[in-house]
Amino acid sequence: MKNVDAAGHVTGKSLYLDDLPVIERTLHAAVIDSPCARGKITALHLDESRAAPGVVALLTCRDIPGENEVGGIVHDEPLFAVDEVDFCGQPIALVVAETEAQARHACSLAKIGIAPETPLLDPREAIQKGELIVPPRTFELGDTQAGFSSSTHIFEGVAETGGQEHLYIETQGAYAVPMESGHIRISSSTQGPTAVQRTAARVLGVPMHLIEVDVTRLGGGFGGKEDQASHWAVMAALAARKLRRPVKLVLHRMDDMRMTGKRHPYTSDFKIGLDENYKITAFEADYYQNAGAAADLSPAVLERTLFHATNSYYIPNFRATAYSCRTNLPPNTAFRGFGGPQGMFVIEAAIAKAAIALGVPAATIQEANLINNGDEFPYGQIAKQANARRAWKTADTVYCAEKIEAEISRYNEAHTTTKKGFARMPVCFGISFTKTPMNQARALVHIYQDGSVGVSTGAVEMGQGVNTKMVAVAAQTLSINPGRIKLETTNTTRVANTSPSAASATADLNGKALEKACIALKNRLAKEFDGIEIRNEEIWLNGKKTSQTWQEMIETAYLNRVSLSESAHYATPLIHYDKTKEKGHPFAYHVYGTALVTVTVDCVRGSYEFDSVKIAHDFGDPLCDQIDRGQIEGGLVQGLGWMTMEEVLYNPEGKLLSNALSTYKIPDIYSAPKTIEITPLEVSGPKPAIKKSKAVGEPPLMYGLGGFFAIQNAIRAFNPDYTPQFTAPMTPERVLLALYEKE
Repeated sequence: MKNVDAAGHVTGKSLYLDDLPVIERTLHAAVIDSPCARGKITALHLDESRAAPGVVALLTCRDIPGENEVGGIVHDEPLFAVDEVDFCGQPIALVVAETEAQARHACSLAKIGIAPETPLLDPREAIQKGELIVPPRTFELGDTQAGFSSSTHIFEGVAETGGQEHLYIETQGAYAVPMESGHIRISSSTQGPTAVQRTAARVLGVPMHLIEVDVTRLGGGFGGKEDQASHWAVMAALAARKLRRPVKLVLHRMDDMRMTGKRHPYTSDFKIGLDENYKITAFEADYYQNAGAAADLSPAVLERTLFHATNSYYIPNFRATAYSCRTNLPPNTAFRGFGGPQGMFVIEAAIAKAAIALGVPAATIQEANLINNGDEFPYGQIAKQANARRAWKTADTVYCAEKIEAEISRYNEAHTTTKKGFARMPVCFGISFTKTPMNQARALVHIYQDGSVGVSTGAVEMGQGVNTKMVAVAAQTLSINPGRIKLETTNTTRVANTSPSAASATADLNGKALEKACIALKNRLAKEFDGIEIRNEEIWLNGKKTSQTWQEMIETAYLNRVSLSESAHYATPLIHYDKTKEKGHPFAYHVYGTALVTVTVDCVRGSYEFDSVKIAHDFGDPLCDQIDRGQIEGGLVQGLGWMTMEEVLYNPEGKLLSNALSTYKIPDIYSAPKTIEITPLEVSGPKPAIKKSKAVGEPPLMYGLGGFFAIQNAIRAFNPDYTPQFTAPMTPERVLLALYEKE
């Protein structure tokens, strides 16, 4: 199965939002935003902007016919600021002009009076002042007090992870076109078409059926377009409705970086207890999430941190509390892993600290505590098909981990100015939206008279290859050539009430709905034609091949007035969760894996190179092997970037300093591992996975955490006096300071 989008991508023929043909009389919009992180608006001097050449309108909160509200989970975020501003980059007004250049110029003429107040940037300070987005949540299992009482060893510490800029290739944007009868059609660069539709309807004060959202594909999303794409789409729709002209709004890169939220920074406290055999007897953690100025998706991200706080380990006595802290940063949002990586980093930091203090490899503690079938997760779900140990042993055996460690030891003995480090990173990641009602999807399939097929689902293609997987599902289920199948754009009119393309669940949910629709069509055709079977477009009857072709059968079915269209609905079975008890069965299944990470640190400069990352991964039965491997490679490197070089920095006034590609660094070909090897586990996938092919979007990112601990081990090989600090990212500056730290 080849990637159906590859040819369009490499030839430049694939259409993105900014490639859509511009309709005559289209206007262009740009945003006037706050230069201050916190303060009262004292004056808006916008006359000069209104009078600028080409300006058609200037819209503020007073021009909103419905609610000035774009918050999803919590209604705490205005589309346009009213009396005060809460973060640098907060939208205040929208300029609409004949050209983009004119709109941007008019924005520069705006003069905003703000009485500044001291911004709140630290989540620990926020919680002291009672600034919480939602009440804290706690997951518990067993009795931690009893667990610590029986522990032979107890260690405490702090772990911190920074933000991460999504840096999707295509920035946020939307194109809104007014149609007849009050209907507005929005082309949006969004992972959540229904979220855009719902939010636009609320702000415009109209029913949802008057808002149509259409998505061809995204130039990347990584979670940054799950919720925050709605803002820009709503602005374009508001202007289009008011002016009765098409309006296009596409953010400049630096505007996008300044105005949008990132991966949530976390600061956390941990306490871990172990017995004499290095079994974890108790673990406690408090997570302080920097949510930014509004809720956005922070409560859901926080929840997933708790769900993944034990990573691949069984801990009989566990307690973790998570706090979503309101600060004066842009509202932070979904990012690949959705809170899971932040939680996993804390337990891995705790294990690393214990290992150093006890003088044993971290792997000794990791392996001793891997989860087994029948063990209970802190949220009440019982582990089934737990492949944590299988992944660990596969990685050790296939890649000869002992040999790698021996070679590193010899290298470090022979070299003084460079040192190598090694770390294992096991991963266990749950697949499903943790909000149960979101685990549903629909699909619409048309078979045309000539045998060609049109497919509509709620899945949004954003580079992850879901288009190819949907074509593969339809082709395999109908048993026809993939070339007969066309994937339609993702459109809220054809497929309504979609869940966002997120949580690694897109292929499973939409693929299962599509599979149901295709099976219904096959069964209908079989009933019409005396129990025929379709095998690779050949028609078989009673075990014998007939002379009839797929196309001839479809033509006959049409003449016989057989319905050749089908809509299907799928809802993930068995999953449930009770937030009042913090117990349930929230995940359809888990994905497991183990990575072996090797790094070389230049002990003179503080720079480093990843020599290799060797992974044993739980694919299930891959539907599209090359796409899945590409996702693992991309997720790994994105995780390594977060752990090492991607540092989001704000000054004390809340202004973003890492606001361009000159000041914010992401991994390029030179900073990617020299070697990435991937070995699939020899296990079949579970039934909830589409065609038993396990989800692969988010789990690989967590392999990147191993890079942090590999670097730490290399530093300790050079500087025995170094006391590890579990603060990521481990930038070259931090590495250099650690190399020469004295006790």
